[in-house]
Amino acid sequence: MNYKKVLLGMSGGTDSSTAAMMLIQQGYEVVGVTFIFYQEGEEDNHHLKDAKTLAARLGIKHLVYDARDTFREQILSYFIDGYMSGITPVPCVKCNNMLKWPLLAKLADEMGIYHISTGHYVNTVVSEDGRIHISCGTDPDKDQSFFLWGLPVDILKRMLLPLGNITKSEVREFAAQEGYQSVAEKKDSLGICFCPGDYRDFLLKNIPEGSVREGFFFDESGKVIARHKGYPFYTVGQRRGLGLNLLQAVFVKEIIPSENKVIIAHGKDMYKDEFYIKDIHFNYPDEIKDAVLICKIRYRKQANECKITLLGGGTAKVSLLQPLNAIAPGQAAAFYSDNIVIGGGIII
Repeated sequence: MNYKKVLLGMSGGTDSSTAAMMLIQQGYEVVGVTFIFYQEGEEDNHHLKDAKTLAARLGIKHLVYDARDTFREQILSYFIDGYMSGITPVPCVKCNNMLKWPLLAKLADEMGIYHISTGHYVNTVVSEDGRIHISCGTDPDKDQSFFLWGLPVDILKRMLLPLGNITKSEVREFAAQEGYQSVAEKKDSLGICFCPGDYRDFLLKNIPEGSVREGFFFDESGKVIARHKGYPFYTVGQRRGLGLNLLQAVFVKEIIPSENKVIIAHGKDMYKDEFYIKDIHFNYPDEIKDAVLICKIRYRKQANECKITLLGGGTAKVSLLQPLNAIAPGQAAAFYSDNIVIGGGIII
């Protein structure tokens, strides 16, 4: 294994481009790889072209890896099937933990390279007893630790994360100072890479015609409230876009695909003090025993204290110390101790 080389995932954006510059300054021989996960339209070609152009200017080797088939099988089908089964999928969590980072490690192995890297705003920390964890990035507005709770130790040990200790504004400033003004001024990507707009439009393009039918909103007593456009178009916790004109704000509380029903409720009825998760991942399970952890079920602006009880079969019960609203099946739950990621799971 070559410990002086690093395989860097290069999307063509500001973050991974700046990461390449920083790694070179730190003395690493950088090899860039751009994954083609999904391609629809000219903008995707621009990203690939930008990555190639930057690599040439930096004098580093650049590879292109076509992963569209794998992405379609593992991510797109999961995304579509999730909404059609009445849950709210988390494609970025699944992609990072099950596809992107493992694929980087696999390619690095084939090339005899030890280190792997991206432009993620996260860090890794090693405790006195040698345990390694993901920890939050310095920039609270860009921290991406929520998405990486499923990575195993053998990947964490190999990660180089040059952006973990700086802010986005500092990243742009660094790129500009290095003479890469176009990199510094690139716009941030918004939304899901394959679905930056309304997911409903994407869904309709990728399911058989007639799969989504009108149905009815019901209240919790079973009373019909109004028509809806089809259960896959709604998510638990949704308030806006329901098309309802009621005296009080209401939220989607439950979705019943088999009956094309969407149950709505008032805000006070959306709170729960426990929920269950599956597909759990804790690199060090003893760390959750009797511990009070911070639970996040949203990428930003939410954190609740909790305790976790392992149930076997890759499942666990999460007991909240303060009730939490809009807990959506299919979404991710990440667990922290201070700023350290302990693990996570998928809400059921």
